[in-house]
Amino acid sequence: MSAERMGSTPRDRRRRAMSAFWLAMTGVAALLTVIPLLLIFFHLLRAGLGSMNLAFFTSVPAPVGQPGGGVGNGVLGTALLVGLAALMGLPVAIGAGIFLAEAEGGRLANGIRFVTDVMNGIPSIVIGIFVWAWVVVAMGGFTAFAGGVALALMLIPMVTRTTEEMVRLVPKELKEGALALGFTRWRTTLGVVLPAARSGILTGVLVALARIAGETAPLLFTAFGNPFWSARLDQPIAALPVQIFQYAISPFEDQHRQAWAASLLLIGLVLAMNLVARFLIRSPFRSR
Repeated sequence: MSAERMGSTPRDRRRRAMSAFWLAMTGVAALLTVIPLLLIFFHLLRAGLGSMNLAFFTSVPAPVGQPGGGVGNGVLGTALLVGLAALMGLPVAIGAGIFLAEAEGGRLANGIRFVTDVMNGIPSIVIGIFVWAWVVVAMGGFTAFAGGVALALMLIPMVTRTTEEMVRLVPKELKEGALALGFTRWRTTLGVVLPAARSGILTGVLVALARIAGETAPLLFTAFGNPFWSARLDQPIAALPVQIFQYAISPFEDQHRQAWAASLLLIGLVLAMNLVARFLIRSPFRSR
């Protein structure tokens, strides 16, 4: 057998060498991306794990200058704010994403797509100031409802674009087959397109929720924070990011330790949501 048929010509060897080189470079780039994240996580483990105990998860912050206390009210507040943002934002975002995917190149769709892209680039602190001006001032004070509105405004553009892209990935043959069977267009969208795009949409939703769960700036202008247990929508409410910020700027060492522990808890919650998005959401096209 000749050397050319065995793939051992100088040209083939160069191609294999270049392929191996660039594969190694992409591996190095991936490693350089992951290393800072791992360093942050391990530093949080070292600095914050020792401050975690049952009281940390079930207690409110201790009075200023006194040791102890916890962030139980912050966990409750974060869950309430994220849930409120999802309740207000997800129907709008998913509906808008479906409309953009189905309308394609219409003038209205292009306008909505442009506004969505602009909103994705707005700094979160600007959204906080906007909600403060239009919601907090109108309600006469900081409230959990205003915090939910601010997070919903951040959630909507992210989920809208994800939904649009996922719906566009659904094979056209599925839609054409449903229409050929006599389905109306809205029944085709709800009964065929959405179930097919469910995995990607749910993944985008979980990633967006994980992102807004760690936002601090908009909550400083809206929910403001609360050192006590509170689940009322018309009152200020605690949130983990806000408590971390307040502890970090405190002059007391015990609150610095609490800030590290709360940061570890927050990054753990975000990591858990991303793991759910990565491993538990399964494609409907995957064989069982």
